[in-house]
Formats: sequence, structure tokens, C-alpha cells
Amino acid sequence: MSNFKKLAVWEKAHQLTLHIYQVTANFPKEESFGLTNQVRRASVSIAANIAEGAGRGGGKEMIQFLRIAQGSAHEVEYHLLLAHDLNFFDSQVHSQLEQQIIEIQRMLAGLMSTISAKN
Repeated sequence: MSNFKKLAVWEKAHQLTLHIYQVTANFPKEESFGLTNQVRRASVSIAANIAEGAGRGGGKEMIQFLRIAQGSAHEVEYHLLLAHDLNFFDSQVHSQLEQQIIEIQRMLAGLMSTISAKN
């Protein structure tokens, strides 16, 4: 499973990261080293951990990296809720981002289940 780009969940995580970079470009400047940085780093972590796990080859190692990606996905979910509550973007944007992150969380759980069943 070394080609992470073939994983649908990686592609979804990558698209989420691009979307988050686009949205956070409009966050207040004083948040550059705060929430902007945090949500960007956490979103990058999702796709990066999927890629790293895929490169490890083994099922148990892959699952460990998927768990880390799942944790980062939950972190992103909270950061997005906070940004919305701080009025950094509107409810429509929040809903779109939330749908993306929930889909990724489900896909990660499904992939972990599939890998576990094979081992």
C-alpha cells in the first residue's frame, strides 16, 4: 500500500487541507500564530500520517498512523467549531468543512477496520 495517492481517504484529507488553507487566509492577522496555524497544522497532519502509514507497509504500523490521523481529524473538527463560534467564517462554510471532516473520520475508521480484519 505504498502509493498513498491511490487512497480515497488521503485524497479527501488533501482536499480538506487545501480548503482549510483557503478559508484561514481570511482569519484575523492576529491569529496567524494561533488558531490559523493550529488548524492548518492539524489538517496537514491528517494527510501526512495517512501517507506515512502507507509507506510503512505493515498493517499494524498503518493502523497506528491512521489512529494519529483520526486524532488530528478530531482536533480539526474542534478548531473549526471554535473558528465558527468566533465568527471567523459563516455557518455555510462551517457546514461544508464539517461535512468533509466527518466523512474523513468515517473513512479512516473504515480503513482501520478493513486492515484489522486482514491481520
